[in-house]
Amino acid sequence: MPFVRLSITSILAAAIPLMACGASNGASTSGESAAALVSASGDSLPAAGDTTLERRADHARVQGSENAPLWIVEVSDFQCPFCRAWHEATYPEVVKEFVQTGKVRLAYINFPITGHRNAWPAAEAAMCAAAQGHFWPMHDALFATQTEWESLEDPGTVFDSLATSVGVDLQPYHDCISGHETRALIQADMDRARESGVNATPTFIIGDQSISGAQPIQVFRRLIDEALKKSGQGS
Repeated sequence: MPFVRLSITSILAAAIPLMACGASNGASTSGESAAALVSASGDSLPAAGDTTLERRADHARVQGSENAPLWIVEVSDFQCPFCRAWHEATYPEVVKEFVQTGKVRLAYINFPITGHRNAWPAAEAAMCAAAQGHFWPMHDALFATQTEWESLEDPGTVFDSLATSVGVDLQPYHDCISGHETRALIQADMDRARESGVNATPTFIIGDQSISGAQPIQVFRRLIDEALKKSGQGS
């Protein structure tokens, strides 16, 4: 797939470095469009009834109408404090204003950063919950409790409790965790993100633009409006 040169205003570039985990170089990145980044092949999203565990998990970490005119991809790390900050302050507004109104389809891409000791286990916990259709509740629970598990030697007991609280069946969940059945999917997420120029979390691909950092809802409103207008769907 072709790469797309992405850019936003210099004002955002000046604000970003203190708001992201990893080696952020500012607001501009080189990468693919959000729609292309959703799957490694760029093909259509797996059907909800697909029986393959990886493809069930892949489908479950997408929310929004299939007819939404715009994709947003969130590249994130469950242990990154800036990802948690964005989740607490901006994510609910994005969902309310754009996902639930049918304007946007939102996908989560895993990017567990080296140095965050429990980022990989958290990503596996989320994706094994996703295999049972519970990705977004587990996503919310992991961010809500980040400070409780981020420094633990073994966060498994906490993750089990979170999984149970969101309705996950623990036996197949444990089988998924112990067998590392979603590890290849998470690694594929990281590979695709890096190939698209991502080197910090959170990073968001909005149509064919990219921004890094825990940006406020005002930034998303502007970029989403610009992307919708570009696609002929804006007001």
